[in-house]
Amino acid sequence: MNKHKPKIIELKLKISWEVSEMYIFFIISVIGIIAIIPVYFLSLEHSKFQEKYGKDKGLKLTTIFGMISGWFFFIFLFGIWISPQPTVIIPLFQSLTLIIPVLDLSIPILHMLISVPLISLAIWYGIIGVKKLTLKVAETHRPEKIVNTGIYSKIRHPQYFGAILAHLGFSILLSSLYSLLSSPFIIFLIYIISWKEEKELLAEFGQEYGEYKKKVPMLVPKIRSMKKRE
Repeated sequence: MNKHKPKIIELKLKISWEVSEMYIFFIISVIGIIAIIPVYFLSLEHSKFQEKYGKDKGLKLTTIFGMISGWFFFIFLFGIWISPQPTVIIPLFQSLTLIIPVLDLSIPILHMLISVPLISLAIWYGIIGVKKLTLKVAETHRPEKIVNTGIYSKIRHPQYFGAILAHLGFSILLSSLYSLLSSPFIIFLIYIISWKEEKELLAEFGQEYGEYKKKVPMLVPKIRSMKKRE
């Protein structure tokens, strides 16, 4: 019996390592998205960096922090969606699936029916938000004025709302269990980012932004038509 113990231990260690290796990309993505939050916060400290390093250098530093934090947030979020992890299947119409041979991917049709509208809305909110705010402001997190028309008359952070929809949509589309379970955590991080951004906007624009906050919700858009405000 003792002769078989080393083999059993070796097999258990091998399985344990394979399981750990399978989830390591997911863990790295989660750690990465947490680690990038302080960098994002630094990108909002425009006044402090200008006072410490001068206007030009201060703006350059916050711009760099803004671009790094913005791009890496979505890179790590994408990593959470696609990393190897257990799958979750909605127990309805399981036999109806779309096979994508090139990607070796099987997507339940019901998952597509739920996720495609969410992803489409996410793209729409992201594009409209950036278009109204400009790409420069979206990347540097440094608005020169308060934008309160169009989509911004219905929601204060359309891009972040789009990120939430995208997370839910891709998690369902790819049947990613851990990604879906991490949704409350991702929403919390996006809320923290929004809160910090608004804290700096209040310091910069004062009562004007305070009045805007009272009229427009943070992350849940108004349902009424935007035509009156455009």
